[in-house]
This record gives sequence, C-alpha cells and structure tokens, in this order.
Amino acid sequence: QSTWGVHKTYSRTPPFSCLLLNTNMWFRVGALSGATAVALGAYGAHGLKKKVPDVQMLQNWNTASQYHLIHSLALSMCALPGRRSPWAGAFFASGILLFSGSLYAYTVTSNGKFGMYAPVGGVCYIMGWVCLAIGA
Repeated sequence: QSTWGVHKTYSRTPPFSCLLLNTNMWFRVGALSGATAVALGAYGAHGLKKKVPDVQMLQNWNTASQYHLIHSLALSMCALPGRRSPWAGAFFASGILLFSGSLYAYTVTSNGKFGMYAPVGGVCYIMGWVCLAIGA
C-alpha cells in the first residue's frame, strides 16, 4: 500500500501474452498465411522456373509451399472452439517463418546459410502438433 492508501498492483503477464491469449487471431493469421502459401506455390510452379534452372532448388520451393499450406490450415485449427491452442499457434507460425521461409530464401538466393534455419522450423512444426494434441 502506498502512502496515499492506494494499492499498487504489478502485472505478472509475460511479454507478448496478448498473442497467446487471442486465439481468434490465429484463425486470421492462418487464413492469410494459406493465401500466401497458394500464391507462392503458384509462383514456384509457373514463374520461378525461368529464374531457377536447378530442379533440386525448385523441389525445395515445392516442399516449402506444401508445408506452408498444411501448417496454415493447422494454424487456423488453433482457433476452433473446443480446440483453442495458443501455444500451438505460436509454434506453427514460427515453423512457417523458419522452415518454409528459409527454404524460400535459400531457393531464390542459393545462400546455404538460410538452410540452417529449416531444422529449427521443423522442430517448431513438431511442437505445434504436440501442443495441439494436448490442448496447450
């Protein structure tokens, strides 16, 4: 209690908790991510062939867009009633950025440094599925 009789309260809410508590946000993020995945997949199938002649690099792009789309749907599932899972949403979003994002960047730049982020993104995908299963 302060000298004027007013109680001081301190919030113990962790940083960025608003992102974890607003599960409806994950539906919107998942839907926008899905639209982006479809656009990037179409670009990889039609526009990227002229710029990237290496078949293996194009396969990396295809893998990135497939995982991107699948996990965009999973991200949207995190907002379903009875299945609200904010930690799963955070892991899926991180996985999309790290796994798919690094493969997209690696394909267009041929810079191998981007490839080292893909395994971290893969672990995020796995953690997202585990959190979704346990309802965390």
